[in-house]
Amino acid sequence: MIIERDVAVPCDDGLILRADVFRPDDGEPAPVIMTLGPYGKGVEYSDGYAPQWNWLITTYPEVLPGSSRSYMAWETVDPEIWVPWGYAVVRVDSRGAGRSPGVLDMLSPREVRDYHDAIEWAARQPWSTGKVGLNGISYYAINQWLLAAQQPPSLAAMIPWEGAGDFYRDWARHGGIVSNGFLEAWYPRQVVSVQHGNPDGRMDRWQGERATGPEDLSADELALNRNDPLPEILKRPLDDEFYRDRSPDWSKVTVPFLSAANWAGFGLHPRGNFEAFTQAASAQKWLEAHPGRHEEWFYLTQGMALQKEFLDHFLKGEDNGWDTRPPVLLHIRRPFTDEVEVRTHSAWPLENTQWTEVHLDAADMALNFAPVDTEHSVTFDAAGEPLTFLTGPLTAETELTGPLSARLFVSSSTVDADLFVTVQAFAPDGREVEFQGTIDPHTPLAQGWLRASHRKLDVARSLPYRPYHSHDELQPLDPGTIYQLDIEIWPTCIVLPAEYRIALQISGHDFEREEPKDGNEAWVSRGSGPWLHTHPEDRPASIYTGRTTIHTGGSTPSTLLLPVIPS
Repeated sequence: MIIERDVAVPCDDGLILRADVFRPDDGEPAPVIMTLGPYGKGVEYSDGYAPQWNWLITTYPEVLPGSSRSYMAWETVDPEIWVPWGYAVVRVDSRGAGRSPGVLDMLSPREVRDYHDAIEWAARQPWSTGKVGLNGISYYAINQWLLAAQQPPSLAAMIPWEGAGDFYRDWARHGGIVSNGFLEAWYPRQVVSVQHGNPDGRMDRWQGERATGPEDLSADELALNRNDPLPEILKRPLDDEFYRDRSPDWSKVTVPFLSAANWAGFGLHPRGNFEAFTQAASAQKWLEAHPGRHEEWFYLTQGMALQKEFLDHFLKGEDNGWDTRPPVLLHIRRPFTDEVEVRTHSAWPLENTQWTEVHLDAADMALNFAPVDTEHSVTFDAAGEPLTFLTGPLTAETELTGPLSARLFVSSSTVDADLFVTVQAFAPDGREVEFQGTIDPHTPLAQGWLRASHRKLDVARSLPYRPYHSHDELQPLDPGTIYQLDIEIWPTCIVLPAEYRIALQISGHDFEREEPKDGNEAWVSRGSGPWLHTHPEDRPASIYTGRTTIHTGGSTPSTLLLPVIPS
């Protein structure tokens, strides 16, 4: 293949971005696969993300057959696979990142406009057919939705693999609560470290130069050249223009897409992929959901084959049957095994879902499939031990696949309360059903969050299985008064054998198991990975360490809504 480094990509305001281009050497124009983002196009996967790389090639020694794996960068396609398949691969350093100068402002309208300009630039090149597709993980998926809403003429198709959509709801403020743990770890480690002009940046081993460009900027200059997200999030409790500018307008997303979600990416990766499939205006859209680590399935044979078939159809015009595929492809999970069942469906939520309410009973901390007539309540310290409501042993095999929600009747000793709800399951011998998540290797079945003062619903956009909170008004609590809280719980998938039990944990803080388990390269596993909500400015102890009461039965029918799929 022909490799061109630091190719100039002009933006409409005159700034020049830098791109690496990998293209076939046969002289024929090729469709383009592009990514644009802040991780440094010149940071080699095996260098910048060595622990993750070593895990991948140790776990899957035969991964990416036929490739030397020598041209790979984090969360992007392998050129040694895709160029022989007849594509040009273009990696662009976003403004202010890597070797592209300017102010770093992640997911901003300026960055999205740059992406638009880069796509149209690539479409005009003599080595391009004029059709551009997008395919990447995480950040390289999140900004696909934003870019698609701008409708660049040359964008023909895209694969947002484990991304996010709504900046407020999907990762900045879960249920109104600041999600600081991930931002505090990820932003300095993966973004600031490769900011343009960082004199301590990693080397681009392919060019023998610094991946952060030739400029040497001081710490003060670097700070002035970026807009850090966490301070903005902390001072913006309500969903305002800052969040909307970084969230897609689904009505304007019309390009064909394959949205790939991870069943266990709570806190960042699943919600946007499911929301996109149900909300985007595209007439040609597909949803796929899989288990495993965040960077895993993208490079495995089945994931690569899916990507190739989709892009061959829309970027090359191949009549390979993709357009006849059912719109939903799921990998169905079972406890204590990595084996999955591949299944297709015609809709999401699944067309045969039996929405099933289970009723909380504080008298015996039970989840009952029958209504509870008698009112009871149970109180817990918001900073202390959580409550757990548990079903009896299931009488038959039970599949739960889809979104969930909880309706809780709650009172607090203070003017606000944070509710963290976690769905779990337990085997007859007491073992918890858990899975490898995108990061945390011991992820529970489902999670949801809500700050009580953010309980106001957008009635027009809410569904029984997916409450939608407006986050446009704070409604403090009157201590001791009972309020109804409808809590969105992100989708799950599990087939539970008979005799297993379903549990609902309710807490005033992040889900964390008492004893940490083995983790991965970066995190000790306590169940929530890095998606923690612990910032003292957002959660002052005087308000969020009070006593919270859950009211059940009678006139306060607290319930958990389950997506039961008949066998």
